[in-house]
Amino acid sequence: MTTLFVATTGGHLAQLVELADRLPVDGASVWVTHDNEQSRSLLAGRDVMYVPYMGPRSVSGVLRTLPRAVGLHAGRRITCACSTGSGLALAYLPYLAARGVRCHYIESAARVVGPSLTGRVLRRVPGVVTYTQYPQWSDGSWRYGGSVLDRYRAVPAAGGTGDPLRVVVTVGTATEYPFRRLFTRLWQLLAPGGPLERRTGRAVEVLWQTGGTPVAGLPLRATPFLPARELSRAVARADIVVSHAGAGSALAVLGAGRFPVLVPRTQRHKEAVDDHQAQLAEELVRRGLALRADADDLTVEQLLASATKGVLRDDDAPAFALA
Repeated sequence: MTTLFVATTGGHLAQLVELADRLPVDGASVWVTHDNEQSRSLLAGRDVMYVPYMGPRSVSGVLRTLPRAVGLHAGRRITCACSTGSGLALAYLPYLAARGVRCHYIESAARVVGPSLTGRVLRRVPGVVTYTQYPQWSDGSWRYGGSVLDRYRAVPAAGGTGDPLRVVVTVGTATEYPFRRLFTRLWQLLAPGGPLERRTGRAVEVLWQTGGTPVAGLPLRATPFLPARELSRAVARADIVVSHAGAGSALAVLGAGRFPVLVPRTQRHKEAVDDHQAQLAEELVRRGLALRADADDLTVEQLLASATKGVLRDDDAPAFALA
């Protein structure tokens, strides 16, 4: 028996890695995703097949990738396939289901109130079982099996260790949608001699993980991409973490033990394909795992509130229930 794990990089891959040890699958496994710093770090030591990057809602990308699904099934005799999306799920699951492979599609935790476009398509594909991570919208078509968020809980922070005040700003790996609003506002707060430094009396040291956002004209030292383990270490050492409200970044911050200020990207500002980040931010606030802020209205008080709590991860979370 060989299980295929397939997911687009970013939040989709982060969730599948998080869920993989909770899925009741046996035998060998192979992973299919895109090749970047995140995937190489998260999947180090695993059997991985990398495929060319597929942008959001790319029909041509799905069609170009489909022959790889055909070849993989022929060469590896896949018996079970699990995916958290997005486009790569469309390239692999319908074909594999038609060949008799047991296929499971787990909708992203970012979809708090209903399925994504990928989910709505796959729900209609015979042989693909679809799951939600939220019981409030489970029904005959969408089974509730658990959530990647179930294993986290907030705790009081241990407290700072003195100078400098370490801040991590992270916006994930997506390249299609810049988030310059966030960096413009944060620079005003975090600049040397700026409001945060004056409020705390401590020098402020910032790691700016900028992803695909152009930051020319802002006097900050940008680090577009970091390996997942390196970013996790930086987050774990930080006093304050500010993140866009993407599922992958949120999970990375929670997994490193930090309580983030989450700033959703918005469709109105052309920072995302829709407003699902706002839904995820609200869900994490409801669970007591994060603060939410708007990019234009971030305050020093919100940043300091982030430093008052930490997050613990339960490694004995229950299995995710597959049909």
